[in-house]
This record gives sequence, C-alpha cells and structure tokens, in this order.
Amino acid sequence: MILAVGFFDGVHLGHRKILTGADVALTFRNHPLTVLAPDRAPRLLMTSDEKTAAIRACGVREVVTLDFTPELAALEPEDFRARYLNAPDLTVRCGANWRFGKGGRGDAALLRAHGCTVTVVPYATYDGARISSTRIRQAFAAGDIAAGNAMLGRALTLGGTVMKGKGLGATLGFPTVNIAVASNVELPLGVYAVAAGGWRGVANYGRAPTMGDKAWKQPVLEVHWLGVGQTQFDHLHDQRDPLHEECAPLHEERVEILRFLRPERTFASLDELTAQIARDCEAARA
Repeated sequence: MILAVGFFDGVHLGHRKILTGADVALTFRNHPLTVLAPDRAPRLLMTSDEKTAAIRACGVREVVTLDFTPELAALEPEDFRARYLNAPDLTVRCGANWRFGKGGRGDAALLRAHGCTVTVVPYATYDGARISSTRIRQAFAAGDIAAGNAMLGRALTLGGTVMKGKGLGATLGFPTVNIAVASNVELPLGVYAVAAGGWRGVANYGRAPTMGDKAWKQPVLEVHWLGVGQTQFDHLHDQRDPLHEECAPLHEERVEILRFLRPERTFASLDELTAQIARDCEAARA
C-alpha cells in the first residue's frame, strides 16, 4: 500500500507531487497549531471537506482524516508509527519537512529503521522558491491572486451558502448572488474578477459599507455575472424565496477567484457606486 502523509492545506502543486500514485492519504481535520499554539494557527485555504474532495481528485482512493487532539500530540513517535504507520508492505510518500509524534521527532529515518519504504518527494517551486501553503496564504492575503493561483495550480475557489440579499443590486442594474463564504482563507476586502461554470463575473468581497446600517456584519461575496440580465440571473440562481425572509439560506455555490481589482471603499452616493460597478465590470472583462 502506498500512503501519502501530510496536512495538505490547499492541495497545491507540491502536495500533488506527494499524492501522485498514492492509494491512501493520511491527514488532519484541524491544523496541529490549533492545539500546539492556537495563537499562531493559520487561516486555512480550504475546509476539511474541500480538502478531502481535492485529494480524491488526485486519484487517491481513500482519505483518512484524524482530529489533531492534545492526546494525539502527546504520542511518542514510536507510538504514532505503531498506531498509524504500521501496515504490511507499507510505502510512505511525504515531503522533506514532514514530521510526526511528540515534538515532531518522528521522521523518514525512523520509519526506515523499522523496515518501512519511504519516498521523500522533492519540493515543487515557483519563481525560484519552494511552494508551501504558508507562502500561498501570504500571497492571497496580499492580494497577489496570480501568484497564489500559480502555486495552487488552479484558481482559488470559494464556496458557501447563497443568502437572499436586499435587492439593491438589481435596482442599480447589477443583480448579485450573495455568498456567505465557508472557507476561512484571508483575502483583502475588495473587488475581484471571478468565474464559475463558464460564466465570468465581478465580485465584491466585503461588508458593502456604502449601505450604512444595512451593511453586512461579516464579509460576503457579492457576485454579478457579466452580461446576465435579471430574468436570466433568476433562472441561474433561483433566488426566489417564498417566505421573503431577508438573508434566508438558499443553496450552495462555488466561485473561482481570478484577479484582485481594487480595495473595497465607501461611496458618497448610489450614483457614484453604480458608476464604479460599471468600471469594475469593464476591468473584469479585460
């Protein structure tokens, strides 16, 4: 059995080298730092379910996801090996910085000493430096979507629940689908060029501060599909809510983030906002 091991946040190009040819992947649901140093735990690129789906898309038959708990963190490397890395005829595929067991003292050498075959996969690189989940997170946090997507090997995809909004976009001529994003990835609040299902769009990720007291309490992804009128928009998203409950959850949607266009800002009037949205649409088409 070939077992790929790692946390695999983002399932980026480097992770895919490790996952290539693996039968099973072993990973964690939560980042180890949520237990070891909660104040330093990163905001992840994808949810656990998204990660599982992305790993399976690499051809891995089975994904074993463990909860990283204080009890697991306290396991000596030998005990961790005996519990999780002791299958007959096991071959382990890992990255060069992969460690396991208490204090991260377990490594490829320990496994080999117990007769396990270990393949340490070389790092993938981008722009002359090692690709890592940390580096990708930093690129997205800085609004460098091109670099982050290049290291992922695909466009960053944000998914979440579509919420019924207040209908203002439609009155301005720019109907939107409003998505409460499930992922915790850090992005600058602002306007992005996006895509989904062959459609191109422009999206504001933020609180819509121009709305004043009606602004979102938490950042929401408000997507306008380019060239889509209200009737076609309603058909695409079926946003009709028979109870007319403001912000009632409707369905799930996923959107690819292509480019950062500008920071979010507050406009002095709706006319000023409408003019800027028109310019954003042109920028997203470019």
